Amino acid sequence: MQIIMDTRNPSATVKCWVELYSDKLYAWALHKCGKQEIAEDLIQDLFLIAYQSFEKFEEKSEPLTWLYGILNNRIADYFRKQVRDPVVSQSSLNPDSSGDLLDTLFDESGAWRVRERPSPWADDDSHLLDNEEFKGVLQSCLEGLPEHWLATIRLKYLEGKKGEVICQELGIAPTNFWQILHRAKLQLRKCLELHWFKK
Repeated sequence: MQIIMDTRNPSATVKCWVELYSDKLYAWALHKCGKQEIAEDLIQDLFLIAYQSFEKFEEKSEPLTWLYGILNNRIADYFRKQVRDPVVSQSSLNPDSSGDLLDTLFDESGAWRVRERPSPWADDDSHLLDNEEFKGVLQSCLEGLPEHWLATIRLKYLEGKKGEVICQELGIAPTNFWQILHRAKLQLRKCLELHWFKK
């Protein structure tokens, strides 16, 4: 399909971009946020913004580059919103527990509760990410995290960003960042122990 670039007809141009670039942009959004419905919303927002700000596209870059820039800003906004307005649920860790995650795992002195103490994992677990079944369990455990915890884990471990960059992107203090990361790792470990290592 030939790229239509008619400044008098932004509707036709954006429609062409939707047909040409939707799949690539959707794949990127899904990779970044990990949830299909969120990725779909981000792509809809992206093309609406592209249409509304069409006059700002100066053709100094390829349309796809410009669209990626808008999408990356929308993704960063999404993660910032998750951190600022979190919806926290403990149900994915323990449906019967209404207490704080740390209270569930540790006693008053800060020691592991006996029944919550992490079990040693087998020595042959070095190739777990090659196991499709394990990857499914891990994805399930990741999806069970509160949104703002998941955003932090994704940026730190899947995107490989440094703590200070994540704090800046999400608008959080370093102490809050490390606390979120610590709690998310504890919950992931607990989930993997329940659904993979003790199955």
